Amino acid sequence: MSNNIVVAIDGYSSCGKSTLAKALAKKLHFIYVDSGAMYRAVTLYFLRNQVNLKDEQQVALALQDVHLNFHSRDYETHITLNDEEVSDEIRLMPVSENVSAVSAIKLVRTEMVKQQQRMGQSENIVMDGRDIGTMVFPEAQLKIFMTADPKVRAERRHKELLPKNPEITLEEVFENLAHRDYADTTRVESPLIRAEDAIILDNTNLTPEQQLQFALDKLAPFLNNG
Repeated sequence: MSNNIVVAIDGYSSCGKSTLAKALAKKLHFIYVDSGAMYRAVTLYFLRNQVNLKDEQQVALALQDVHLNFHSRDYETHITLNDEEVSDEIRLMPVSENVSAVSAIKLVRTEMVKQQQRMGQSENIVMDGRDIGTMVFPEAQLKIFMTADPKVRAERRHKELLPKNPEITLEEVFENLAHRDYADTTRVESPLIRAEDAIILDNTNLTPEQQLQFALDKLAPFLNNG
């Protein structure tokens, strides 16, 4: 592994992984890589093009036409799908309801992991997702596994979705998260599990500032050695 620092943040949906990852990257001037956005963008492409998830050949052909790029603006990471800005659209419910199924496909994960590992070869990065510490960067210097009370997670996600989707109910969001938790933890391909050396961060009762300080404290030894 190269001398650059990799921070892997894994955990359940709507636990604030991206909030922590963005804040950490901004504070340390690291590159933030939103792995979840990559899977969401692939899901959006598959939905638009009616790709049959059970047809391996169709999936393989579709992946050849998926070109993803990140760009940073005002410390926010934006993603483009074939040069189209899709940062907002990938957060809507049709994608949320299908992203676990797409993420479970071996061909999709293999392609995304390749792209993610390339990003971590030459830069100090913070990457959040479901299998970053177990599959993508098993040698990451710091691994954090995030969790929070399911009700609190649903309330956070509902609040986030309301401005763009005023009709959505808290119950719908809760059910979606429960479904995704089950799908993420039981899938055959790279299930959501905590790496043995990952530090658990339960942020049910933490502010964003408190969870950032938690991560900075855990990362301090690696920064001092750098």
